[in-house]
Amino acid sequence: MPKTNSIWTDTAKRNNFKALKGDAKTDVLIIGGGIAGVLTAYMLTKAGIECILLEADKICGGITENTTAKITVQHGLIFNKMIKRYGHITAKMYLEAQRDALEKYRKLCSDIPCDFEEQTSYVYSRKNKQKIEDEAAALKSLGCPVILTSKTSLPFAADAVGIEGQAEFNPLKFLFEIAKGLPVFENTKVLEMGDNTAVTSFGTISFKRAVVATHFPIINKHGAYFLKLHQHRSYVLALENATEVDGMYVDEDIKGMSFRSYNGVLLLGGGSHRTGKSGGGWAELESFAAEHYKDSRIINRWATQDCMTLDDIPYIGQYSASTQNLYVATGFNKWGMTSSMVAASLLTDIFKGKETDYAEVFSLSRSILHPKLFENAAESVIGLITPTKPRCPHMGCALKYNRAEHSWDCPCHGSRFSEDGELINNPATDDKKL
Repeated sequence: MPKTNSIWTDTAKRNNFKALKGDAKTDVLIIGGGIAGVLTAYMLTKAGIECILLEADKICGGITENTTAKITVQHGLIFNKMIKRYGHITAKMYLEAQRDALEKYRKLCSDIPCDFEEQTSYVYSRKNKQKIEDEAAALKSLGCPVILTSKTSLPFAADAVGIEGQAEFNPLKFLFEIAKGLPVFENTKVLEMGDNTAVTSFGTISFKRAVVATHFPIINKHGAYFLKLHQHRSYVLALENATEVDGMYVDEDIKGMSFRSYNGVLLLGGGSHRTGKSGGGWAELESFAAEHYKDSRIINRWATQDCMTLDDIPYIGQYSASTQNLYVATGFNKWGMTSSMVAASLLTDIFKGKETDYAEVFSLSRSILHPKLFENAAESVIGLITPTKPRCPHMGCALKYNRAEHSWDCPCHGSRFSEDGELINNPATDDKKL
């Protein structure tokens, strides 16, 4: 039987941090110990800014450990859409922010044994060559050299646009190393937030500013994130004896498949769907592997989910207009590696009082009038008026049973619970009595 955890958890030695017992005071409080929180703590510490990171469980024990860990500026076919929506200047700044993140990884990973390896990144399409050509033209107009090809190492015919000099790595080896010596406290859950205080399981933390890096923001009364975000679930198989690929590949279709190799193992991703809805899941991947990699053997399988924004750009900056001392990093749209680094760098600059052009791109003050807003609102209404039980403690939506993963999932905002009601994924913050 394959292991039901990511391949990264088998290959990285986990750190153990104590809980924060009693009261404390700090300049910046970081809530959430995934990649965004850890990188923010690292950047702030390097900049000489006092901070404390609180994690309710174990750092990198949620979404971060389940990534496929592609470090690339190429986030699907985003740049052609971004130019049409916001213009060349915004698209160029987004590209430069992601390039800067890639270079920061390149520099840090040169001193950390984390299997960092340069690769060419590809976005492919099996049915729409024009989309690929349009994205290539958009990237060229932004000064980014690209490769256009129909000759790939994929097990089917496809057209692809590629960017050389991107990278892949083992995220847990990297993060556990940089977390050493940081002011990290595990098993310390934030129960209540005030203007400049956070009440934990063991005391009260006073802060000047706070960063919510909890994947989906957990403070409901500000920011309207329940309308601006939804969550998307996807699945991964680690295959032995499968033909490896010569780079990193992702389908332009959100329901398509992704491919990358790691130490002789092929990581096949896909089967995705909106959390709480039906989708292909592992069964779709297993069927694909049986057809295209007949001699392969599944050694690991796991799932993850991602926060998706209205316009495919993360929310990084002030949590809301009414929260002067509260900041957020969320909505990485399946591209959490570079976007987390962008968030850590941008927030550090803000706290240093440094001006940066990137801030405007990721600002939460941008328009929310996009089609996904109405889709999210409709899902929330349906979830609220559906009369079935059990209900999600986040905002009261009806939960749906996920037969593939034996969990109760919320189609409104993506909270998930075990069959016994134990919280698996936020924005809910408490277990559910089922």
